[in-house]
Amino acid sequence: MADIYEKINELYDRRREVELGGGDERIEKQHEKGKLTARERIALLVDAGTFVELNPFIEHRSNDFGLDKQKGPGDGVITGYGKVNGRPIFLFSQDFTVFGGALGEMHAKKIVNVMDLAAENGAPFIGLNDSGGARIQEGVVSLDGYGQIFYRNSIYSGVIPQISVILGPCAGGAVYSPAITDFVFMVEKTSQMFITGPKVIETVTGEKITAEDLGGANVHNTISGNAHFKGKTEEEVIAQVRDLLSYLPQNNEERPPRKEDESTNDYRPDLTDIIPFDAIRPYDVRKVIDQVVDADSFLEVQPDFAKNIVVGLARIKGESIGLVCNQPKVMAGGLDIDSSDKAARFIRFCDSFNIPLVTFEDVTGFFPGIKQEHGGIIRHGAKILYAYSEATVPKLTVILRKAFGGAYVALNSKSIGADLVFAWPNAEVAVMGPQGAANIIFAKEIATSEHPEQTRAQKIEEYREKFANPYVAASRGMVDDVIDPRETRIKIIQALDMLKNKKETRPFKKHGNMPL
Repeated sequence: MADIYEKINELYDRRREVELGGGDERIEKQHEKGKLTARERIALLVDAGTFVELNPFIEHRSNDFGLDKQKGPGDGVITGYGKVNGRPIFLFSQDFTVFGGALGEMHAKKIVNVMDLAAENGAPFIGLNDSGGARIQEGVVSLDGYGQIFYRNSIYSGVIPQISVILGPCAGGAVYSPAITDFVFMVEKTSQMFITGPKVIETVTGEKITAEDLGGANVHNTISGNAHFKGKTEEEVIAQVRDLLSYLPQNNEERPPRKEDESTNDYRPDLTDIIPFDAIRPYDVRKVIDQVVDADSFLEVQPDFAKNIVVGLARIKGESIGLVCNQPKVMAGGLDIDSSDKAARFIRFCDSFNIPLVTFEDVTGFFPGIKQEHGGIIRHGAKILYAYSEATVPKLTVILRKAFGGAYVALNSKSIGADLVFAWPNAEVAVMGPQGAANIIFAKEIATSEHPEQTRAQKIEEYREKFANPYVAASRGMVDDVIDPRETRIKIIQALDMLKNKKETRPFKKHGNMPL
């Protein structure tokens, strides 16, 4: 019997060695940088006592450049499965204390194995990234490892939710895996993503920039749009990941989880005071959202990027929904290149995972300008049209105030597949705004009038009464009902309940060719 206990003791000795990663000294250096270890991060993410590690004893098998003399417990990455809010998830967590978290052949093998398990078992996959990039000493096999990861990111996209959490450096080819996943989280001051680092840029172009200014959390959450969420600490960011998962189904064949809603009165009298009757005065659409959705349930996605559109997840009567809303206090709610990209990708995510879409519309049109035209606003704006048209989940639109031109069509109009469109009684639905339309249609009358400004005002009002009101669109079936603003939440609840068993079939095809 002694022999078996010796072997068991050896097992635990080996396991302790693996759990130490790069050792106490490197763990201390990780903490000095304000960063947690790979295992500390996992402990924060999963429910206590639920994590099961896979392939802990894998090590590299390279003998070049002195690697034969270096041990790498777990080959610099921890993989496994656990539960978040009682539901299964699969994950990897790169260990910067072992080879700087650099990806080699066996490191990649561990990741792709657990990705396959996630897909086979229909559960979300979460990557905790903290890596120096490809392990140069292993040569091309490290690049092959990245390719295998990218392939699975792509093939499993729309099958299981994929979330990337950037908790340190993420450079070179490594950044393309997070870019394919559904959501990217970053930590201020310690996370960076870039294709080429500051030193390479300075060598090639002569430009000097810090790693933080090149690819830090603020840059990717405000300028590039490559990230969706940020936090001041790793603890804050990982808590955000847990919160996000509570809105999502496990996979594309399930519905999102339901949460009890304690509200008893769905009538919202304050809604009439939020939106100015004057069509050109700004307001914050988040105030409308807060009135309509369940209390404290709105989780905004990319809040600091393309602020003229507000997107996010929320709950209505405990059910998850996706919101796409014009923001009149920024660029008058007009659509530009960045807001088109932001909205289209969010719409497609919701459609992939059976999350109904609710659109709050108050749009003047697509934003004009040479920079927008030369930057491809036609192609980018078409993404919204495509995304809404392609989506088969329940789709509702509420026109709050303005719905003009091509932007009206693009934002989930009946003509591109909206199930129901509601309008508030003050809504203006038209080819263009009354001011612009009157100036074109009645240009001659205004120019020859003895009192041009008085005539212009009269013609603007005449156009508004005849064409720019919700009843013209309602009379043609483009608006299903004109509703009391105070009953907006009630109408949405009723509509979503009616649409909960919606089924829609489309022509068979391999896939469409979306404008990218």
